[in-house]
Amino acid sequence: MSERQKMVALTGHRVCEHLDEDALQYELESLICEGYTGFLCGMAQGFDLTALKYLVALKCRYPLYIEACIPFAGHDKSVPRAFREQYQDLLAACDKMTVMLPGFSEWGYFTRDRYMVDCADLVLAHLEKEEGGTAYTVSYAKQKGVPVRFI
Repeated sequence: MSERQKMVALTGHRVCEHLDEDALQYELESLICEGYTGFLCGMAQGFDLTALKYLVALKCRYPLYIEACIPFAGHDKSVPRAFREQYQDLLAACDKMTVMLPGFSEWGYFTRDRYMVDCADLVLAHLEKEEGGTAYTVSYAKQKGVPVRFI
């Protein structure tokens, strides 16, 4: 029997003014080399989709598992039109799609964030401000004893 896959939850802001994409790409590949082969992506514009873009490229070289964690059915319609095709392409490259709620609800975001942390062995976060969903997710991970690594 094979050993359980090591999972990483990705969390970051929708607007990332100070995200170093080279550092993100390096960190993702470093995690893979450390044995993390499963990734949970919240599918939000900004950090999540940027990280997912790099993971999809890395999936050509490494045996990765990627799960799209969607807060509610119809979430793709909250993505600006200009990004919807990219969103759909990245979603299609995921191995699994988990939808938290059947329709829009603000609770869908918290449910998604808790689900990702609860399934993760590590959280990879890009945190620029101590408020919002990313700060909540990092705080929840710390409460649950899940290690957090920052970009």
